Amino acid sequence: MKTSDFEYDLPPELIAQTPVEPRDASRLMVLDRATGQITHERFSDLPRHMRPGDLLVGNDSRVIPARLRGIKSTGGAVEILLLRPAPAPSWECLVGGKGLRPGIKVDILGIGSTVAGTATILAETESGGRLVEFEPPVESWLWDAGQVPLPPYIHEPLEDPERYQTVYSRRDGSAASSTAGLHFTPELLLQLRDDGVNLAFVTLHIGLDTFRPVQTEAIEDHRIHREWARLSPETARTVNETRLAGGRVFAVGTTSVRVLESAAVTALGVQPCEEELATTACGWQTVAAFVGETDLFIRPGHRFRAVDALITNFHQPRSTLLMLVSAFAGKALIERAYAEAIRERYRFYSFGDAMLIR
Repeated sequence: MKTSDFEYDLPPELIAQTPVEPRDASRLMVLDRATGQITHERFSDLPRHMRPGDLLVGNDSRVIPARLRGIKSTGGAVEILLLRPAPAPSWECLVGGKGLRPGIKVDILGIGSTVAGTATILAETESGGRLVEFEPPVESWLWDAGQVPLPPYIHEPLEDPERYQTVYSRRDGSAASSTAGLHFTPELLLQLRDDGVNLAFVTLHIGLDTFRPVQTEAIEDHRIHREWARLSPETARTVNETRLAGGRVFAVGTTSVRVLESAAVTALGVQPCEEELATTACGWQTVAAFVGETDLFIRPGHRFRAVDALITNFHQPRSTLLMLVSAFAGKALIERAYAEAIRERYRFYSFGDAMLIR
């Protein structure tokens, strides 16, 4: 397939600049894959679509204040965006500023423009970023000097940085939020639990490559970004037991899908195991616990093994995220749903409305 097959025109005013309050007041488009029916609801209506014994799986990664301001010895301004840890004390980063060649040192500015640390450019990366070494280690001063980064299409300042975090985020590491999870409130999660829906979490630390449009014309030629992920033995057991009992697995966001489907690929290579090891994985189970980077590129033609329903936002044209939801729902249904969302004036992207594909 071609990347141009995933293009669409979006009126700029439909790009949500601020979140709605309360979180679950956003709109919810419901897509039925079996019938092709599209209905319009509110996110607070989600419990109507779930049954006792179903499982909701969210990504518990937390956005770090990954945007750093700095200044070179020449006085030139620099911006550094942390993407992922490299061998300590280094990070893979995106950089903004002139002449940031290997060997260049940058003072990182903290509160009141005091110097919080020093960054040294070590090398350029294949993707056009930089490998940067920090002294002292960035973790020791990050929360005092960094800012939570917002996607480039959001131009309004965010009054409360917590509004770009899910209510269940707890593991620091992402450069962007798992935005499908932004619609959940503690009250809604408690209601689902009281209704007999089980909750489980995976971790995937999101890099900003998530927002980059695919540049190659043939999508098979695209080199997918790698992200660190974890599916614990406890969550693996819960997923496997849910599916064995006839329950459905609802993934919150494309990041949760990526972890679950990566874990399903891992399970394919696991041999049948003894009962006492079943908390980790068995060859006959749907998913296997794993920790490490995933480079799984989910696009049309992917066979979904672990996910039965998907809660997601509306994604950018030409993005791997749009390709993923097209793989799950079918390209024709997604095209029809996006056209209807534009006609009905849905709000798009990170702070926008939601879609349930079941």
